[in-house]
Amino acid sequence: MPSTRSLEHAKLSVVAPCYNEQAGLPEFVREVKAVCVQLGCAYEIVLVNDGSRDDTLGVALGLAFADPTVRVVNLLRNFGHQAAATAGLDLATGDVVVLIDADLQDPPGIIPQMIAKWEQGADVVYAQRRTRDGESAAKVLTARLFYQLLKRMTKTDIPRDTGDFRLMDRRIVDVLRQMRERHRFIRGMVSWVGGTQVPVVYDRKPRFAGETKYPYRKMISFALDAFTSFSVVPLRLVTYLALLIILVAFVASVTVFIVRLINPDYFIPGFPAMMLTIIFFGGVQLLALGVIGEYIGRMYESVKSRPIYVVEGIYESGKAGRVGVSEVARTPERT
Repeated sequence: MPSTRSLEHAKLSVVAPCYNEQAGLPEFVREVKAVCVQLGCAYEIVLVNDGSRDDTLGVALGLAFADPTVRVVNLLRNFGHQAAATAGLDLATGDVVVLIDADLQDPPGIIPQMIAKWEQGADVVYAQRRTRDGESAAKVLTARLFYQLLKRMTKTDIPRDTGDFRLMDRRIVDVLRQMRERHRFIRGMVSWVGGTQVPVVYDRKPRFAGETKYPYRKMISFALDAFTSFSVVPLRLVTYLALLIILVAFVASVTVFIVRLINPDYFIPGFPAMMLTIIFFGGVQLLALGVIGEYIGRMYESVKSRPIYVVEGIYESGKAGRVGVSEVARTPERT
């Protein structure tokens, strides 16, 4: 059945989390506006300032007050990229929503291709990287390893070589707004929702300005959120590892027994058995506690029911207002 969707009668929201992006933000908005004007549709650009330490907020406010299509959501502090993206999705009013970073590594120029696939019936159009210019070989390698592990460890089909750059139909966004888990992995959450999801392949560019907001420490934390949010395999691995270590301990015990038969004076009496017991079973217990602790820690964070983010204010041309937590951070209903 052919799709009846058309951007002519719909509104486009472009959501961009921003952290220390003062140098490149004007160029980002200029490129996004050029694409939206080319599309000839009603649109808004939602800039979410995630507690930036530079003058990102000042630059964003200047853009918003000069242009009625730009809205600025200012978070009270830095809550992290995924929380900032969530704030933008919560406050976007469009029938079609594009989530994109403001560093111009993900080119706004492919948004028309995404729109074309949406008009053909796709619910989600995700941008899939063909190349990753400007990134080190180590980062490319770790990213590839991450997606391979994620594919093996989760039941949700999360496309490889993708980020959060994607177009979503309003009904997908509305479902995401009902998912209020604290440790968020948005690309996995979108895949979990389902619907018709198709790729647009592109070449990722180097950053326009500034430096990466995902050093290795944050990448590891992000990977842990992804694995623990969509897989219980780490918990099962503890069981498998325990069985393996029991087998190794059994083989080692047989080896020690045979050595003692051949040369009774080779070992100090009782020493091999004691060391094997301490090393193997101590390692299993520590590993099990560590993995279980990761899950319990996330459960602890969730049951406190704190908001994912706190909004200081929402600013746009001719308007400026402060919105409380109860109105924005906790309420998933569409504004």
